[in-house]
Amino acid sequence: MPRYTVHVRGEWLAVPCLSSTNTVEWLGKEAVRRYMKNKPDNGGFASVEEVKFYIRRCKGLGLLDLDDTVGDALEDNEFVEVVIEGDIMSPDFIPSQPEGVHLYSKYREPEQYISLDGDSLTTEDLVSLGKGLYKIKLTPEAEAKVKQSREVIERIVKEQRVVYGITTGFGKFARTVIPNSKLSELQVNLVRSHSAGVGKPLTPERSRMLLALRINVLAKGYSGISLETLKQVIEAFNASCLPYIPEKGTVGASGDLAPLSHLALGLIGEGKMWSPKSGWADAKYVLEAHGLKPITLKPKEGLALINGTQMITSLGCEAVERAGAIARQADIIAALTLEVLKGTTRAFDTDIHAVRPHRGQAEVAFRFRSLLDSDHHPSEIAESHRFCDRVQDAYTMRCCPQQREGAGFHVCRFYISLYFTRVYLNFSLKMVFAEREETISGGNFHGEYPAKALDYLAIGVHELAAISERRIERLCNPSLSELPAFLVTEGGLNSGFMIAHCTAAALVSENKALCHPSSVDSLSTSAATEDHVSMGGWAARKALRVIEHVEQVLAIELLAACQGIEFLRPLRTTTPLEKVYDLVRSVVRPWMKDRFMAPDIEAAHRLLVEQKASVWEVAQPYIEKYRREHIPESRPISPTAFSLGSLRMSADISHDHRHQDEL
Repeated sequence: MPRYTVHVRGEWLAVPCLSSTNTVEWLGKEAVRRYMKNKPDNGGFASVEEVKFYIRRCKGLGLLDLDDTVGDALEDNEFVEVVIEGDIMSPDFIPSQPEGVHLYSKYREPEQYISLDGDSLTTEDLVSLGKGLYKIKLTPEAEAKVKQSREVIERIVKEQRVVYGITTGFGKFARTVIPNSKLSELQVNLVRSHSAGVGKPLTPERSRMLLALRINVLAKGYSGISLETLKQVIEAFNASCLPYIPEKGTVGASGDLAPLSHLALGLIGEGKMWSPKSGWADAKYVLEAHGLKPITLKPKEGLALINGTQMITSLGCEAVERAGAIARQADIIAALTLEVLKGTTRAFDTDIHAVRPHRGQAEVAFRFRSLLDSDHHPSEIAESHRFCDRVQDAYTMRCCPQQREGAGFHVCRFYISLYFTRVYLNFSLKMVFAEREETISGGNFHGEYPAKALDYLAIGVHELAAISERRIERLCNPSLSELPAFLVTEGGLNSGFMIAHCTAAALVSENKALCHPSSVDSLSTSAATEDHVSMGGWAARKALRVIEHVEQVLAIELLAACQGIEFLRPLRTTTPLEKVYDLVRSVVRPWMKDRFMAPDIEAAHRLLVEQKASVWEVAQPYIEKYRREHIPESRPISPTAFSLGSLRMSADISHDHRHQDEL
């Protein structure tokens, strides 16, 4: 007998269907009838017949024809939503789908696996897992370590030893001994009481990253979780059954207790859960729809699931990856702006950057040389002002390599990437050392390290937007650009990029406040047991907000630079920059007169964040070809491989002689 899970006014109802020939309308009426039956006032309706409604799938929100049969329109155990006409959305209503639901309507379950051993997961792997590109399985070595640590816990319980978090209460109740008959209840109570977060839920990608990272830590074999329970967690991940995890509530010490408790709450079949098949629904229904059972917690397993800094770290990994991606593309956008503003490449001469032994600075300068006018890529725009009388460019153009490196961005990213990929994936409060047959309470759960790193990252990456906004000003200001005011014809009738620049200025100003370090703050919690905390959760969330603002500011600069090109036609720039221009024009047409600008900014933003058709993907082949032809012995610099030592520079001589020597 087919069965469907139906959402009516915030409640989920299981509706069996005796015949597949019943119509979708019948399913809706039966769901409304059951809803009315559960309400003292019949939900405010006199009868089912007076209720007007439409029905849509929870996956993708596609509307269903009421006359279709359920057998033709729906799969067995599919999740649908009855929307009653005239209803006003309650402000605290949880929708059946997260924001951006269209991204999940085409979700396909991955076929490939990543094997986790607790030690080898990289930030790139984690981001891929967040995007749903892989499933997870454990290595045999990890399974063996998990089994060994669980045996230690079982012996402690059997021998009735008094051990914190296993046979005692938590925090202030550490001296309260719990009888063996209530040890499982202790763990469930821990999860329920600590599920006290607030705010919007994490997106599916971030929830998936959080869950994957928690699995990775448990695979290390120090938590005492049973292999059976860990495999249930993995099954939930592989089915993309993701608990409702509010984004606020962690102070980043004793781990991200509130977010991870919400994670565990869904896994034990309580609270809300999301999957591409169901949308948001009661966790027990979502698990059942995927053939999974709620986890029954054994002694110590609640603590094993919730004690760690996986929210800080997973969001931090996303921040590291996005910051690196936008930093690479910032070089390309800046080069395009410099070309439009008729700047010189002399400031990027190899010998200048060889004097200052910062490898990241040298790499940025190299990228400018590879993109701008040279014997390799001649530019008609550059040729048009070769003998002009200007001597030097503004700092935001000629000092790009130093500003990038001076902000500490490359060094910061090196340390953060090293930390997240190799160091900070080992943490728990009560660690189980199987070889010693001992559990030890320590402080590896504390989030101070990633909080400091993410505060630093926000400061470093913010400079990209601060510098970009100044270049947007130069592009829009006719006294500085020699272009039409605000990059539009018939100024006055048209305003062009006037307010787009204001938007960039607003985002940069907002970033200044967001760059205040959260890790310098602390409030004592848990009856002064946790008397100094990291506030790393806010450090991670605000770092991502800063990065998003940086992406948006650079998207505006990209549009402005391409618009500037329009006023220099028929002259052409270098081949790689023309390719970047073509990419932008494939999604945003030239600005001939005023139009709705926000969609253009969003389209340019997508070009910076999408991997398959990004500005970097277009320009990178030309950068690497230039590298091979000019510095044969060199190799591309990894975003996480910047050296702090001195660097012997190759003699890559710039052929640019457009301007007089700088004063």
